[in-house]
Amino acid sequence: MQQTRSEQLFAEAQQYIPGGVNSPVRSFRAVGGTPPFLARGQGSRVWDVDGNEYIDYLGSWGPLVLGHAHPTVVEALRRAAEGGSSFGAPVENEVELARLVCNAFPSVDMVRLVNSGTEACMSAIRLARAFTGRDKIIKFAGCYHGHADGLLVRAGSGAMTHGIPTSAGVPESYATETLVANFNDLASVEACFESFPSAIAGIIVEPVAGNMGVVPPAEGFLEGLREITSRDGALLIFDEVITGFRVGPQGAQGLFGITPDITAMGKIIGGGLPVGAYGGRREIMERVAPLGDMYQAGTLSGNPLAVSAGVATLTELQSPGVYERIGGLAQRLTDGLAQVFQRAEVPGTINRVGSMFTGFMNSGPVNKLEQVEASDAVLYGRYFHEMLERGVYIAPSQFEAGFVSTAHTEADIDETIARAEEALTRLR
Repeated sequence: MQQTRSEQLFAEAQQYIPGGVNSPVRSFRAVGGTPPFLARGQGSRVWDVDGNEYIDYLGSWGPLVLGHAHPTVVEALRRAAEGGSSFGAPVENEVELARLVCNAFPSVDMVRLVNSGTEACMSAIRLARAFTGRDKIIKFAGCYHGHADGLLVRAGSGAMTHGIPTSAGVPESYATETLVANFNDLASVEACFESFPSAIAGIIVEPVAGNMGVVPPAEGFLEGLREITSRDGALLIFDEVITGFRVGPQGAQGLFGITPDITAMGKIIGGGLPVGAYGGRREIMERVAPLGDMYQAGTLSGNPLAVSAGVATLTELQSPGVYERIGGLAQRLTDGLAQVFQRAEVPGTINRVGSMFTGFMNSGPVNKLEQVEASDAVLYGRYFHEMLERGVYIAPSQFEAGFVSTAHTEADIDETIARAEEALTRLR
């Protein structure tokens, strides 16, 4: 695999961009090597500037559920761009996109469009605080909700300890309003409420963890969060930036039968363009300006390009059998990978929910953060490069999710499994 042009671009990028990338995980520091600079994508495949072709299981980190350059989305973008890319004023398609989201999610009566998943989660938390009149928020170690200051925190000496900043530039005084509990551990959540009675505005959770790799909720975990928050008068926020319209037509809340108070969504509702949203029941959302006293704004929110791509994407996803098909393809992939890991005698555990998955270099099970962290990241880095060399593009980190799109075929899946078997033989 030639990377001459990518190497040149990466060297030049490091002169002008911190680390040569505009998002840290793209730097390949977790796996080593030079990131390929991608030039184009079509369907299930991407090509880099050196002409190398890859089967893509990253899909722009999840939102490209229809694959790259889907014709319907491209045509919607073309029409929108010809009419103007931004007005800072209402446009017809933002109403249609809001209607599609509200109709899909029974927990969402009203929705506010923003520009990213980070904005959606940040705004959802502000809204929870405004609605309850409380300040503290619970998040879970290993879950990521964007780079807002109050969410870049980790646990201290105990699960109910105030958050400690994990990024320079985050004031400790601000981070102390965030409590950190353990995913799939209701006792750690109860401990937070016992330590701070009537002070917690809400819990924010990825209903399926996707930012420490895919970790499904344990039986009763989401139900327990719903019960605890309802009992205390706190709000339950589902961060469905990854899972919304990805694991099912009603997201994870539909898949598991849980009704959150507020839902955050991300780029999948814009066909992969920069967009996000937060929504919930009417009495909560009516606190948002200009109706209420919780202020949040954005010039590009609901811009014509993003909402047109979003309407096209969500309309396509209403086709019969879409989720059954991509879930079936993902199962075909993960079943096949599990078999080749076993044959190669390489320790591996593959978690899957719908069309999202992670292969952990770990004999398993992988249900909690400490089990995730027991994975062999060095071995994963070797596996990653063996797969990249064979034309398969997966996440450049052990602790991220992979995704199957409607553009993937059974031939793609079978080719990937065969290449994984070749790669694994090199790891013995």
